[in-house]
Amino acid sequence: MKNITKMFGDFKANDNINLTVHKGEVHALLGENGAGKTTLMNVLYGLYQPTSGEIYIKGKKVNVENPNVAIENGIGMVHQHFMLVEPFTVAENIILGMETTKGIGVLDRDKAIEDVEKLSEQYGLYVDPNAKIQDITVGMQQRVEILKALYRGADILILDEPTAVLTPQEIEDLIKIIKNLTNEGKTVIIITHKLKEIKQVADYCTIIRRGKYIDTVKVSETTEEELASKMVGREVSFKVDKEERETGDTVLKIDNLVVRDNRNIKAVDGLSLEVKSGEILGIAGVDGNGQSELIEAITGLREVESGKVYFNSKDITNKTPREIIDSGISTIPEDRQKRGLVLEFTIAENTVLENYDREPFSRKGILNENKIKEYAKDLIKKFDVRPNNEKIKAKALSGGNQQKVIIAREVSNDPDLLIAAQPTRGLDVGAIEFVHKSLVEQRDKNKAVLLVSLELDEVLNVSDRIAVIYEGKIVDIIDAEEADEKTLGLLMAGRGGKRNEN
Repeated sequence: MKNITKMFGDFKANDNINLTVHKGEVHALLGENGAGKTTLMNVLYGLYQPTSGEIYIKGKKVNVENPNVAIENGIGMVHQHFMLVEPFTVAENIILGMETTKGIGVLDRDKAIEDVEKLSEQYGLYVDPNAKIQDITVGMQQRVEILKALYRGADILILDEPTAVLTPQEIEDLIKIIKNLTNEGKTVIIITHKLKEIKQVADYCTIIRRGKYIDTVKVSETTEEELASKMVGREVSFKVDKEERETGDTVLKIDNLVVRDNRNIKAVDGLSLEVKSGEILGIAGVDGNGQSELIEAITGLREVESGKVYFNSKDITNKTPREIIDSGISTIPEDRQKRGLVLEFTIAENTVLENYDREPFSRKGILNENKIKEYAKDLIKKFDVRPNNEKIKAKALSGGNQQKVIIAREVSNDPDLLIAAQPTRGLDVGAIEFVHKSLVEQRDKNKAVLLVSLELDEVLNVSDRIAVIYEGKIVDIIDAEEADEKTLGLLMAGRGGKRNEN
């Protein structure tokens, strides 16, 4: 890619960027949220047309007018938010648009399943071709996306934030898959800002900052610290600074809670827990052990079958989400697009989603647009949301900047309890540092923080106490200072621990 520039109106998302990737290598594209990484790859894949610049594939200049041209030239892309048809099976999704038929337009399912099985075996991407997308894990859905690209003959595979929604085990599996692909002669471009994974899997790394090319480095010859400072333009602290402090009264008390999931199975099964003011309580656990259902029950989004939820000594069990927000609980939801934002609304509108019906944002049912605009501008500046424009729709922001808008709104509500579910999912190191500081600030204001994260490093670094969840129960609660990854890993696998001890 030579001298690629991409403009959106007056905004320059890519500014004269050069990128060279060689056959059979893993090349990481590193940058902050909104740096222009995904835009650059969308240009390569034909989703956007460059304002200026040229693309060469295997030495030949190619005008990539649309994704079909990219696919014809051996380029496949797996997007951060998957493009799968949920009611369809794995095999149906993989062959969609390239169906094998028998007779007049009749789908040859047996051939499709056979092709998928052959492909999945070749690359070590094991999937059940007959399973429906809606019934398989996120990690499996990602495999389907990769197989879909390979089925179309991809030699160059672009993976956009491939580990953002995966569990630690699924990340290990993905790294093996990437190595299998390069062993077979495929080229992989990873868009990411996870430095640990770049060191594990990439051969080369190109860094982009605010739309500009910064450097390309050989990964084996650099450190995580060097990559971080090149990405952000300053030194980044990987350690969370927080002073010891006394905890106060119990803010959230959960007593013997039972909650069922969408399949009517007990996801939370007799769980008890207390969070005090002035502390961050982290919940560690493998994904799917009841974390999501627990948060939904606390915040009024899922019915509690039995047990109680108390907030500041008041029973809030099965209250409405509005009543729970008004009582003084704020939530950073784990699915920012489904639960955190209205994507068609502007940044300004999203900042007042919970307060639009009260002063100063409205009076007698009429919105005060100027006050909303001022408030949004203030939050954009304070939380470094990019681009700096409150009129932009939320759907136009990068994933990390969408998350910043949610965190800005929720923290600014000054809650007594902040529930943070996967708060740094999809964020770069600079933004993660900011989020962690925001959580510690809440704790230092004597607020209670409940942190739910699949990132063990994050739970260990940020929490004061750590509760380990397994099969819907708290198996043990330990001081963060005494915890390590090995101890937590064993507890997360259901080995050891004292069930429901506070």
